[in-house]
Amino acid sequence: MSFTIKPSIKSGFRKFCHITLAVAVLGLIVFVALRYYYPFGEGVKTGQLNYVVYKGFLFKTYEGKLIQSGFQSNKPGAIQSNEFNFSITNPQIADSLMRVGGQTVELRYKEYFGVLPWRGYSKYIVHEIVSITPASQPFVNNYPPAGAIFQ
Repeated sequence: MSFTIKPSIKSGFRKFCHITLAVAVLGLIVFVALRYYYPFGEGVKTGQLNYVVYKGFLFKTYEGKLIQSGFQSNKPGAIQSNEFNFSITNPQIADSLMRVGGQTVELRYKEYFGVLPWRGYSKYIVHEIVSITPASQPFVNNYPPAGAIFQ
């Protein structure tokens, strides 16, 4: 005794599988596009540029750190400096920032949900330098040396 499946049932099941597969692939494409390529937010950060480095094992990327004024902490009663870690995709921007370490910079960035290894280690990607202000001069002591003789 053998079972035979009618051709109309076979083609209906195949059509269902093809539609399900197409919807799954389309859903995956939309998920990846939103997670890794759609900017979640945009903004400007200002602070003293700590460093910009070119690093990585497989994918070399430009990474930097900006120290902002003020203090921020996740724990009540604790104090830590407010740091902004970012990645840079444009080598010209990275080169310009490498030359102005320690100065006050204003950077325009985009924030993404996910991190891509060829884009950098951070979800914040700097795409424009708004302004660069020279660092303020350190406090100068105008007092005479301790061993000075006064007349």
